Amino acid sequence: MAVDNPRGALFRVIEPNRHSRVTFVELFFDLVFVYAVTQISHYLIGHFSPLGAAQTAVLFLAVWWVWVYTAWVTNWLDPEKALVRGLLFALMLAGLVLSMSIPRAFEDRGLWFAMAYAAMQVGRTAFWLTATPPQRSAVRRNAARILSWLSASAVLWLLGGLAEGPARMGLWGAALTLEYVSPAVRFWVPGLGASTVEDWMVEGGHMAERCALFIIIALGESIVVTGATFAELDWTGANIAAFASAFIGTVAMWAVYFNRGAEAGSEVISQSAQSGLMARSAYTYLHMPIVAGIIVSAVSDEIVLKHPLGHTDLNTAATTIGGPFVFLLGTILFKFNIRGFLQLSHGAGLLALIGLGWFATELSPLVLSALTSALLAIVALWETLSLRSKPEPHASATSA
Repeated sequence: MAVDNPRGALFRVIEPNRHSRVTFVELFFDLVFVYAVTQISHYLIGHFSPLGAAQTAVLFLAVWWVWVYTAWVTNWLDPEKALVRGLLFALMLAGLVLSMSIPRAFEDRGLWFAMAYAAMQVGRTAFWLTATPPQRSAVRRNAARILSWLSASAVLWLLGGLAEGPARMGLWGAALTLEYVSPAVRFWVPGLGASTVEDWMVEGGHMAERCALFIIIALGESIVVTGATFAELDWTGANIAAFASAFIGTVAMWAVYFNRGAEAGSEVISQSAQSGLMARSAYTYLHMPIVAGIIVSAVSDEIVLKHPLGHTDLNTAATTIGGPFVFLLGTILFKFNIRGFLQLSHGAGLLALIGLGWFATELSPLVLSALTSALLAIVALWETLSLRSKPEPHASATSA
């Protein structure tokens, strides 16, 4: 984006070598998504089946996409402006409707979910288009491209909300496919063409901080689930051990992401000449499995807290191993994107989790949880020690 700020424009003023801070209104907006993430984890717990897992994936992908698109737009528009704040407040209201609809999104509140989602995606992008001054013709064309794609997917969302059963799942899956493919094809539209590298330029430090804060949201939801579940239980030795394992696992995930990766990512994207492309790959796409892994791990924590002893069924094994696995997979790909090399500690952790999966059902849920938490802690410590003598990469050493 250009750094100028014409009279009346609602865009941020980007100054060289100065990081645009995340504003309080953006943090306020994020509170809605604390609720949304909690709703998603509870949906999975209440629908523990292959179909329920697929439905949870659809709901999560929608929530992540509507949040990250808002992060992009508020990277360009200035949330300190009254009109932009009004936009965020309106999006919060729609986001509350979206979140409240999640538990029955595949039942009688599908249309409410679809209307809230479509209103957020289309309304926010239309606001961005109309807020862009005529002299920013390239930005207006980019906004028009994105609005065209989101309007097409909105039709599928609404049709899905009106449909029932497998038809709803199919239409919503098609809508998500359309939206997730669109950035990869640079929002090509007949007559408008495709967006350019310049169209994707962002204030890198702000984008990195926004996505890091969503990781905090997911980790915070894990803490809330652990605390709320444990508070309702008898504090037996097994339950206390399960509580300790859940807490250690959450802290370890925080350390894996924040100890070196988050700060390095912020530095690299801030210095990159192709910050938009890096924001698209490292933050828009690759942060998605990181967040998903944290949510699935929170589901596992609740299950293990309630049933720490006895037989480990397939659902417990899938969440207890699958959550950390998806988290580490997303993290290793994110760090590869910014560092240019695969982190050995993360790769070893992934292999160890695969190995653990072979005999997971032979262990109690508590032992399995303790082993996965220990693995995450080892990965965090290993990375810290291995990178202690290595400087973090500069933007010139990595590719977007």
